[in-house]
Amino acid sequence: MAFALQVLMNALSLGSLYALAALGIGLLFGVLKLINFAHGDFITVGAYALIVPSAATQATLLIGDFHPLILIPCIVVVVVILALIAEFLVFRPLRNASPATLMIGSFALGFVIQNILIMIYGGRPKAVGIWSDLSLGVELMPGVEVPKLQLIIIGVTLVLMVVLVLFLTKTKYGVHMRAAAEDFRMARMLGIEANRVIMLAVAISGMLAAAVSMLFVVQTGILDFRMGVSLMLFAFIATVIGGMGSLVGAVVGGFAVGAVSILLQTFLPSEMRVFRDVFVFAIVIFILLVRPQGLVMSRASRERV
Repeated sequence: MAFALQVLMNALSLGSLYALAALGIGLLFGVLKLINFAHGDFITVGAYALIVPSAATQATLLIGDFHPLILIPCIVVVVVILALIAEFLVFRPLRNASPATLMIGSFALGFVIQNILIMIYGGRPKAVGIWSDLSLGVELMPGVEVPKLQLIIIGVTLVLMVVLVLFLTKTKYGVHMRAAAEDFRMARMLGIEANRVIMLAVAISGMLAAAVSMLFVVQTGILDFRMGVSLMLFAFIATVIGGMGSLVGAVVGGFAVGAVSILLQTFLPSEMRVFRDVFVFAIVIFILLVRPQGLVMSRASRERV
């Protein structure tokens, strides 16, 4: 029982990170039909905003000595501004282009962001120590002790998902976003302002990226200009197997990928654990062969069936 609970907490913690990242991707895809491969680089920028560029080699914290109530909003603002700039300079001019062109544009944006980070901070990984007390364990039951950070990751994910659901169902702009996700052209014909809805979706996606960046950097304690790429890859996989265009599917896919990763890491023989991701991708291929529409179909997809 203790071992099963330990594995469950590990799976929920990793799945929460993937679910938050997948939500940011799925939200933009629903409104813009854009697979934003630069989302992982938004996560990276949120993490790098913690250090001073002029002292990057020493990894001096920029606002690490401040209270979290000051630190967290500052990181969120940085990532949201970056996301809005990207929408204005890159995604808006390409809005009427094909999905493939939009995807290539997001790829190019990601490379630009990575190289800007290298020019400012250098290419070497950097160690950062922030909120180290979160690594202390909390005893859930005799024999089961998990770090505080795992509980915080799970809790933050649940809170953000509830807030997002309430926003999408109970507010005017949330309803507008849902309408745009179902049929963007019809939503515009009904008087919904396209630019406002898109910028709001981009801003929310940036907030989710900022949340992932802070949780991830506290967990790893390392900054690297490619740190968001691996998260983006698994989040994209979660979005695909969950069901493109379905936010519920993105969350389900995120937790599914996290659970599979932890189970493989736990039960594979030690000499096979280095090939864990290979097994994960093989399972993803199998799921898509059996259910190519994803685990959860969006409402628009269900209506077309």
